[in-house]
Amino acid sequence: MISSDLRRALRHVVAAAGFPPGADPGLRPTGIPGQYAASVARALGGQPRETAHDLAVALAGTPWIEKAEVTGPGYVTVTVTAAALAAVADRVTEAGPGCAASDALAGVTVTAPPSGDPLAAATWEEARAALAARLTARLAAAAGATVAVGGTEATCPRSGQSGPRPDADPRRQGSSAEIVAAVAFAGRDAVMFALARAMPGKPVRIDPEIIARRVGGNAAYAVRYAHARAASGVRWALASGGDDPPRPPADPAELALLDALSWLPERVAVAARRGRPDEFARYLEELASVTVDVLSAVSHPGNAAAPGSGRLTLARAARAGLAAGLGLLEVSAPERL
Repeated sequence: MISSDLRRALRHVVAAAGFPPGADPGLRPTGIPGQYAASVARALGGQPRETAHDLAVALAGTPWIEKAEVTGPGYVTVTVTAAALAAVADRVTEAGPGCAASDALAGVTVTAPPSGDPLAAATWEEARAALAARLTARLAAAAGATVAVGGTEATCPRSGQSGPRPDADPRRQGSSAEIVAAVAFAGRDAVMFALARAMPGKPVRIDPEIIARRVGGNAAYAVRYAHARAASGVRWALASGGDDPPRPPADPAELALLDALSWLPERVAVAARRGRPDEFARYLEELASVTVDVLSAVSHPGNAAAPGSGRLTLARAARAGLAAGLGLLEVSAPERL
């Protein structure tokens, strides 16, 4: 994906400029599809704007980069070519589950969390903490880290508090019976996603009636629905003869979807490094939202992936990207909902 390509390109030009290896590129979106800002020059010390200028000049000769420039107090802002952004869809589809993988955390070792089902915990907070540790290790492995079995703590940052205080009132924190009842009512997938997106340091409140709702405002449903919606678009287009050459994406929503997909491996790596799988879950919510926007752009559901429109390609890519992300969170990606 582009974010991984850019990470490697920055690593190369930083080393070529004589700086020691290991500086994180500090990639961040600019709000413009196909444009990426990097704060690496600010992390290298010295004169950030001068360093950023040298790095931008070195990047400018890269074929898939349209422009590299210095912005702000020393950011390297890269705009990729339209062809590079359009190619994201095919790259995601071809990579399948591997589209979320990268080498961003290569050389880092994390210790596997204790085994066992997080949903067997005694309280909601204990379940959240156990799941966060487990998902952090999974995300780190996808980002190239080595997961060592046999310990209880990871070298990645810890994700919030480890559990309720001994003197905490269990009635306020939840109980194992409540967790079991929530799974029985809303389903394991809904509970897992709701817990995955729960922010550390805040009380965990899981209402089974809310997370079971089949509405777009329910994140536990929306991401799985977006995957099913993309799968439906692919099925309809193929049944209608979807082998026509697609047009290059130009619609703002289509470009936004390609841009969101291009960040997938980077979002995995950042969430793992920060020990915040909830941040990755929220990224998937954003990806799901733009997926539904694109595939619902016309009145008839099938037309959203009509032959020749280019949306078949996008539907395939969204399906692959969402499936990979949900898989990392140990949530199923249904073909139909």
